[in-house]
Amino acid sequence: MRTRFAPSPTGPLHLGHAFSALCAYRLAQDHGGTFLLRIEDIDQSRARPEWEAQIYDDLQWLGLDWPQPVLRQSANLAAYKTALDTLWQRGLIYPCHCTRRDIQAALTAPQEGDAPPRMGPDGHIYPGTCRSAPRPATWPADAALRLDMRAAMALLPQGVRFCETSSGSDAWHMISAKEAIENIGDIVLSRRDMGTSYHLSVVVDDAAQAITHVTRGQDLFDATFVHVILQRLLGLPTPVYHHHRLIRDDTGKRLAKRDDARAIARYRDEGLTPADIHALVGLPPRP
Repeated sequence: MRTRFAPSPTGPLHLGHAFSALCAYRLAQDHGGTFLLRIEDIDQSRARPEWEAQIYDDLQWLGLDWPQPVLRQSANLAAYKTALDTLWQRGLIYPCHCTRRDIQAALTAPQEGDAPPRMGPDGHIYPGTCRSAPRPATWPADAALRLDMRAAMALLPQGVRFCETSSGSDAWHMISAKEAIENIGDIVLSRRDMGTSYHLSVVVDDAAQAITHVTRGQDLFDATFVHVILQRLLGLPTPVYHHHRLIRDDTGKRLAKRDDARAIARYRDEGLTPADIHALVGLPPRP
């Protein structure tokens, strides 16, 4: 068993991060496996070295350890390009020059008989504006790259499924080809300013690190179908998934990076112990 925790160095780790990291770490410990740390720093406009250093410090304070070296996504761009090349040569991705404003305008333009815009794993489902444009021999550097979900699911007509494990029992979740086209749409696989996207990089990295069990929040459940589709298209293994409950604030809102009041470092400064953090996120103490 190989699990991982993959934070972005764009702000302080909070209680939600602590819960996710501890869940993955304990799962590996319970099965004599390996826990890996990965730094998801593809968004170089927001990533900061001081936040990365704080990640290491917070996790070590919580009692976690991991093998070295740590994989940093910013150093792995060649692997993402190889995956994009594979999908491009198969005609499964296309360039998209639409801005967010263009997409919003296309989705809100009044057209008789149209249903309201639907939401997918990344927000509003792309209307396909650039899908039918002539495809160049090589993709342009100033464009995003989108997965042509119709073409992709033509290769996966039976849909895809993944195994969810929770409390010792397994369940299978499936999405049909029709549902993927309608409810996910043409997801971005490479942003023009990054050379990749979260969906592509996480799939490539999980395979490269031989991750067998992915532990992450329930808010990423729908995105898992995107990842399984990419795994099938790229011939990569599909891990077992566990989508854990989310840690929320007093109003029931999911914690975010901006919730500095619940940052692990702040609790440390106030004199709390790692055992206190375990209790705050509802995890029983370990001997």
